[in-house]
Formats: sequence, C-alpha cells, structure tokens
Amino acid sequence: MFGASASSAAAFGLPPTYNPVEAQRKAFSASSTRSDGGLPIVPSLEGEIGRPPKIPKEAPNRSQSMIQASADSSPRTVAGGDGNGQDGGDQKRQKKDDNNKKDDGTSSGSDDHTSKDYYFDSYSHHGIHEEMLKDEVRTRTYQMAVLDNKHLFEGKTVLDVGCGSGILSMFCAQAGAAHVYGIDCSSIIDQAQKIVTCNGFGDKITLIKGKVEEVELPVDKVDIIISEWMGYFLLYESMLDTVIYARDKWLAPGGLMFPDKAVMYLCAIEDAQVKHDRIDFWDNVYGFDMTPLKEIALTEPVVDVVDANHVLSDSQPILNVDILTCTKEDLAFTSPFRLRAQRNDYVHGFVAYFETAFTQVHKPIGFSTAPFAKYTHWKQTIFYTRQTLTICEGEEISGTISCKPNPKNNRDLDISMDVVFDGQHSKMDAKLEYRLR
Repeated sequence: MFGASASSAAAFGLPPTYNPVEAQRKAFSASSTRSDGGLPIVPSLEGEIGRPPKIPKEAPNRSQSMIQASADSSPRTVAGGDGNGQDGGDQKRQKKDDNNKKDDGTSSGSDDHTSKDYYFDSYSHHGIHEEMLKDEVRTRTYQMAVLDNKHLFEGKTVLDVGCGSGILSMFCAQAGAAHVYGIDCSSIIDQAQKIVTCNGFGDKITLIKGKVEEVELPVDKVDIIISEWMGYFLLYESMLDTVIYARDKWLAPGGLMFPDKAVMYLCAIEDAQVKHDRIDFWDNVYGFDMTPLKEIALTEPVVDVVDANHVLSDSQPILNVDILTCTKEDLAFTSPFRLRAQRNDYVHGFVAYFETAFTQVHKPIGFSTAPFAKYTHWKQTIFYTRQTLTICEGEEISGTISCKPNPKNNRDLDISMDVVFDGQHSKMDAKLEYRLR
C-alpha cells in the first residue's frame, strides 16, 4: 500500500502527496534534538520509519526461512503473543488467570472468561505502560503532533481519554494547555498522579479515576480530546466506543480530535513455516491426534510481526474511520476486497494492519503498523486459512470481510471472511470465521 501514497492520501482526505509513514519518517529524522525543551528525537529512528514496500517478484528462500524459524525459540502466539521476545503483545493479556476473579477476590473457576473480565486490571500493571512508552513510533508521533502544534493547545482545555501513565496529558500541558483532564479506570492512575506532580504539572492536570461513561468533568466542554485508543486489528478492546462517547458529550463545536483518522488494510501472505509450526503441529503431537485444537487455532487470529518479504499481494483498505464524525455503529462493518498477487507464490493467510493520522494539525503526521514500517507494539493481525492457495502473478483473490463486537463481550471481535479465488492452479469459495479475544 505504501508504494502508492495517493491511496493513503485519499483514505485520509489529504492531498495526493501525503503519506503518513513518509511524513513520520521525515519528522523523526529532521533533527536529533528539540529546541522547545521536549525530549530529543532518537537518532536511531532516522530512515527507519515507513520504508515503502518492495514486494519481491520471487518468493523468499524457504530453506533459509526454515533455518531462521528453527533458530527462533519464541514462536508466535495468539492475539497479542510475541514472536520477537517483546513483552508488549502479551502484556495486555498478562496474568489472565490472576485477573479472572470474582468481586470477592476468589477465583471464578470458569473457562468462559474473556478480555472483559480482566481488561481494566491488566492496565494496572506497570509493564504494559512500559511497553507502550517504549514504542517510539507510537509515543514520538503523539509527542510531535502535540508539541509541534502548540498554537492549537495554548490556553485550551484538553481531555485525555484513557490517560494511563499520564504521558499524553503531560505533552498537552507542556504545549501550553490551560488545563488537562485525564480519565482512566485502572489503578495506574494513582501512579500517574504522582508522576504528574513530580513533573510539576499538578496545577495543570486533573486526573479522574473511573469509567468515562460514569464520571463527570468539572467543565461542560473541552476544546481537544486526545487518546491512544487503537487496539489490535485497530478495533480490539472497543476503546473507540468510549472515545466516541466522550466526543459526543464533551467536545465543543469545532473542537479537535487527536488523532482524527484511521484506516485499516488487508493483504495476502506466504507463511508456510509458521503456519506449519502453529497450525499443522496439532496433527501429530508426540504421536497423538490433537486436531480438535487445530480447529480452535484456525479460528483465533495471530498477532505478531510479519516479514515484509512474505507479503505477496497489494493491500486494500477495508475500514476508513473519521474519528470526528464516526458512530459506534460504523465500527461494525462489512467491506469488499480484491487482492492482486505480485508474484507466483502460495497463500497461507491474510494480514490486517492500520494507519493512524493527525490531519487537523499544521502539517499532517501519522504512523503505520504495516509489515513495511518500523515495529510497533500492535504488530500485525494474521488470519490463517485452512486451504493453501497456489497463486500466479496477476491473479486476484476477492471477497468480503465483516467485523462486529462479540455479543457476550463487546471488547472481543467476531470476524468473518467470504473468500473467492478462481486461479490457474487453485480454487476457493469459502466462509472463514475468526474470533479475536
């Protein structure tokens, strides 16, 4: 997708020359220090953000891939697992069993628990905030979007939805906001209060513990809402629902949303070795048939880093979110796609990733979670297929992808794909069902 910046620009409603990843790369490499007193830009990020995709016309050397895979002792894990030794993907689900407690603190003993049972508790642990803060693509982009646009923040009232450690609230105060209100439901806000105070912002930042839908602000309206709401597959954990609620209740007419745009994309990949290790593994486990678990594994998307060389098709937008105007209902979507193969290869699954952009600022800036861009803690979301497709360059896979909140827990996502392929060597007409939890 990033080979065609006009597609990004059209998705974000910007001039054809705009590319969120290239804009970020240029901003990050502009200088290694900041004259405005902000944290220095890390020089090691120069040139690393948003390399355009160079999809090889020949498939990667699989023997070399297998050697590399066998040398990796950290296999991919489902929905937030990390094949690269990073804590981040797993931090959002860490200590799941410990958090599956009843209100009286006893274990629930149920196997039917989902992210709803431990969502807020998981964000109480410092580890997840450490991982997000160390995601320099994420944090630096927010920092630059705020501090490079002080004229938008000076004298304004700001609301930080899901303030966590308080980093975004402090950026806004540093940019000259008259006052910042931060809301968070997890107990990390107790530490955030200490952080805000020890950094000298105690009189500029007010932190409120509770659910956005249940608290009241000391003011009727705010000028700016800032939030880092994005989840895996963009929508996982449904935090955007909360941002929309806050926007409709508190954002003043003409107010700003940081960020204000997001687009999600889909592409096809070759991933034989990892699919074999994760899915086909269940066919023979120490001589035993464990294929019932294989069926479960096939329905659970994998969140991990995808090698850009394994992407074999172009990328198509499947969801375009304008955070200034979207509704909660818009987030349950069905979208068509048509993916064209860029080389002869084998399709083992599909990959989703997203871009986020700040377009209401003086000079738009954004970041990408694409396989072609620098690592972020969101990684990519992989949907493996039961059938392997033999595809030739120029052939197309068409279909629709649908996503809606799970009826038992709206923080989980039910995702389905209707996939049609009529190639020279393979054919497919199937409905694929997944649940991200």
